[in-house]
Formats: sequence, structure tokens, C-alpha cells
Amino acid sequence: MTDHANGKMLASVEGGVGTVTFNQPEKRNAMSVEMWEGFGQILQGFESDPDIRVVVLTGAGDKAFVSGADISQFEQQRGDEAARLEYERKSAFGREIFESFGKPTIARIRGFCIGGGLAIAMAADLRIASDDSQFGIPAARLGISYGYSSVRKLVSLVGPAEARMLLYTGDRFSAADALRMGLINRVVPPAELDAAVARIAHTIATNAPLSVASMKRTVSEASKDVALADMAAIQASIGVCFNSADYREGRAAFMEKRKPVFRGV
Repeated sequence: MTDHANGKMLASVEGGVGTVTFNQPEKRNAMSVEMWEGFGQILQGFESDPDIRVVVLTGAGDKAFVSGADISQFEQQRGDEAARLEYERKSAFGREIFESFGKPTIARIRGFCIGGGLAIAMAADLRIASDDSQFGIPAARLGISYGYSSVRKLVSLVGPAEARMLLYTGDRFSAADALRMGLINRVVPPAELDAAVARIAHTIATNAPLSVASMKRTVSEASKDVALADMAAIQASIGVCFNSADYREGRAAFMEKRKPVFRGV
């Protein structure tokens, strides 16, 4: 276990799975500027470690995944438009690292997943939640607005109608509602959350890394307008898979009726 942002961000690795813990439970893991920087530092380390195949994001305690931005910093750091722009500049490092992160990510959600916390969860590849979780975007109740990239991701997941309901009302929604909308992938009882996330993470970690990376890239490009999709990058990533030792291992394992051992080469 290593810590960043004065202990408010934690990193650990086990069995090919990297875990990022948002560790400010006294504030329901609300994100501060310093935590965004620590988040980026952790992801950079995970990106460069070939033994890490998948990353799980989780909140400390059982009250929240991330309850949003740290509102106690708003007066000083987001008091007006100029301050907001400076806040965005300071937090951009972590956001940009996360947006471009090449390995699959899973948001393990229990409790509050609100505002900026929901934006983090939506930017993950998969979202697994306990059935006592709550979701919402209270921007309209604070007199602020939600950024384009987060709204775009929200619309891509739930469609314009449900996005308007979330954004206009600022209401909280249950895990069952979030599942119905398409906001999350799975809902399980709290006692089963760790096992459910571990099972999915382990499955991904034992699959061929080059294949998973290629498909992550393709899904990302497929979410864009076709005219903007980087088809050359998609084709290149497919070519890497077909020329890899892992592809040869996958074929051999299939013929020999054994589990393949992929090395990411």
C-alpha cells in the first residue's frame, strides 16, 4: 500500500489488479485538488507497470464511493468563474491521465456516488454497485453546471431523456434506478460487492492484455462520430493482437484444452 495526497489517495496491487482508494471518509471521500493530483500519480504508476492488468476504483468506508467535489474548497478555489478555471487547471493532470488511461477500470461503488464522483464512475469502463448506493448530479441545486465531457458520457450511457432528468432535477436515484437507466452494469447486495468486483477483475486480468487494450480503444473510438474515429489506430491495435505471442498461446491453449497464460506480448 502506498499513499498520495497526504494519505487521501491510496494505491495497492495484488494479483494483477491495481486498486485506487479515495480515502477521505470523514467527508464521504469528496475530491480535493490534491486528491486529483494524487489520482494522476497513482494511475501513471499503474500504467507503466506491466504486471497490472486491470484497475479497481473504490471509496474508503461504506458510506461513499465519491460524494463529489470537496465543497469546503469552493469558496476559495471555485468562488467565481476565474477561480473555477484555475481549479480546472490544477485538477487537469489527474483528469487527463484518467481519460487517456489504457488499462480497463472498474468503479466499485458503495454508498454515495454523487456529482463529480459520478463523473469519475462514468469515466471508468465498468461500474459495479451495492444495492444501497445512491446516484445523483446536484449541480442545479448548487447554482453551477456540469462540464461537457461528463454530460457527453452521461448521455452516451443513459440517453438524453434520462440525462435531463438527472441534470434538471438534481434528485438522488437508487441503484435499481441507475441500473434501469444503464448508468451502472451490475447491482449486488453489499455483502457480495467485493466478491463480484474481484471476480470481474480477475477475469479481465487473466485475459489477453493486448486484446483487452485493443477492444478498449475500439469502444472509445466507436463512441465518437464515425468521421472523428481513429480507424488507423483501431486497425493497428488489431494487427498487434494477430502478430502477438499471446495469440499463438491462445490458439495452442485451445487445441490443448488448457487455460492460456498470457504475457501481454
